[in-house]
Amino acid sequence: MSPEDIQALTAAFADDPGLIANNRLGNGVPGDTETPEQFVPATGFPGRDWETCMTINDTWGYKSFDTNFKSSTTLIQHLVDIASKGGNYLLNVGPDATGVIPQPEVDQLAQMGAWLKRNGDSIYGTTASPYKRLPFDGRATVKDRTLYLNVFAWPESGLTLGGLQTPVRDAVAVGTGEVLQVGKAADGALSI
Repeated sequence: MSPEDIQALTAAFADDPGLIANNRLGNGVPGDTETPEQFVPATGFPGRDWETCMTINDTWGYKSFDTNFKSSTTLIQHLVDIASKGGNYLLNVGPDATGVIPQPEVDQLAQMGAWLKRNGDSIYGTTASPYKRLPFDGRATVKDRTLYLNVFAWPESGLTLGGLQTPVRDAVAVGTGEVLQVGKAADGALSI
């Protein structure tokens, strides 16, 4: 895109505040959203809209030889990680020349969908984690007055979480509805 084209495009922004552009216009135009590609940034982009753009395998288009599909566990953990940092996940799939999405991609998407059906409350409509780092392998998101914890590996010694500013009313496993026992650790942290 030429500088003149970019100037004409960005001139329309003042007339229509509903128009947005990503950060890929170049020529000094910062855009409204950040779009890291093929990785999840360590801290996201606080104060900016952003989305990670990632392929389900290694290529953006269909390649019959590209069978290096990310596992559903990896894809779900990316989704959770991105949501915990306030971002969106743009996940690319590559249909073949007839428009058919390869079965391994269909399978991974179906597994992600099944996980979201059970655990979607921890993703949809949430905001970024109030924690810079959790003391366990997992991520947090927030919706209204609810803190969601997605735990990737439950600690053998149990889960503890400090720094809560409000009392905990209850703890429930989103995917199963199981009520979890909540206590206080010696240092005042929440223990589950």
